[in-house]
Amino acid sequence: MDLDAFEWLLTEPGQRLLESATAAPEDPLRASAVLRKQGSAEHVAAALTQVDLRRRATEKFGPSAARMYFTPDGLEQATRLTVARHRAARLVAAEVGTAIDLGCGIGGDLIATAEAGITVAGVDLDPVRVAVARANLAALGLPGAVAVSDATTVDHSGFDVAFADPARRSARGRSFSVDDWTPPWPFVLGLLERNACVKVAPGIPHELIPEGVEAEWVSDHGEVKEAALWSGGLASAARRATVIGEGGLATLTEEDDPGAAVREVGEFLYEPDGAVIRAGLVTAVAEGVGGGLVDEHIAYVTGDAAFRTPFARGYRVREELPYREKQLRGALRERGIGRLTIKKRGVAVVPDELRKRLALSGDAEGTIVLTRVAGQGVCLLVEPF
Repeated sequence: MDLDAFEWLLTEPGQRLLESATAAPEDPLRASAVLRKQGSAEHVAAALTQVDLRRRATEKFGPSAARMYFTPDGLEQATRLTVARHRAARLVAAEVGTAIDLGCGIGGDLIATAEAGITVAGVDLDPVRVAVARANLAALGLPGAVAVSDATTVDHSGFDVAFADPARRSARGRSFSVDDWTPPWPFVLGLLERNACVKVAPGIPHELIPEGVEAEWVSDHGEVKEAALWSGGLASAARRATVIGEGGLATLTEEDDPGAAVREVGEFLYEPDGAVIRAGLVTAVAEGVGGGLVDEHIAYVTGDAAFRTPFARGYRVREELPYREKQLRGALRERGIGRLTIKKRGVAVVPDELRKRLALSGDAEGTIVLTRVAGQGVCLLVEPF
């Protein structure tokens, strides 16, 4: 996005064009033809881009998205507002008064932190992202300062907390290697020597996490969104799984995990949340439901009683079906199952391909779990509860 075009959108004529673009036909060609009376082709394109990005941003930012501004890559990297608000709440609980965002992007984390009453400042190398972040704070009536600067050269010692969300991309696209991060991994390690929070990819290897730093994996409505590294006085555990759902927020740490043994499959099966699995706290779920593991290498928990827990989805085990495909097809057809949900862990099965090969046509609906129990392949017919 061109900086001049974006800044023009913030002017009075630009705001009128943006309002018209919001109400314009969804077809881009028709919309452009209608809006050309109010601005140049460049300005019309900028307005229509914002309208499209605002629609896409609703999933992350809710109603606030309709007043915010975005860039495509900034929206992709931005933290979901529910997750950012959880992070800001942790800062409030730690009595943080000031925070600096080193690489603030479009300002998603700045917004949540400012909403929480913390004095915020942000820096970013990209002048467009800085302009967008500044506009977002203004649009939502929030205080905060944003400037163009290299995060690796900024003196952040005057702030209670430093936050960073390194870009995880290389010339080849999205990267899962810390060697491709911007700012680089050595800068992150230096930052973690003070009170800091660094957003990282959920797949970060545990062995990379420095001693004394808390790693928190966060899922929102069943989908793992990120991990965050907390250092200094902000660290209160070694590993933490936090789940956000309709009922609010719940969290587990290694202190909740006395361990659990492998046992036979009971009447109930539990599928731990992805954040729990990433944090290595599956046995904490087993302890919570009074059960054990189906296999020492598989993230399924089993027990003899029904428990509702925010950390796992529960299923009643109806029966064990044949694991071999031909016999399984016959068993499912005998039960009239035509609509089949296939869940699997620890086995080389592609659910969509298996579903096609089974070629079921019954009227009933069913769920099967393909996994390993004591090292052997097993198929369980289950029912969510």
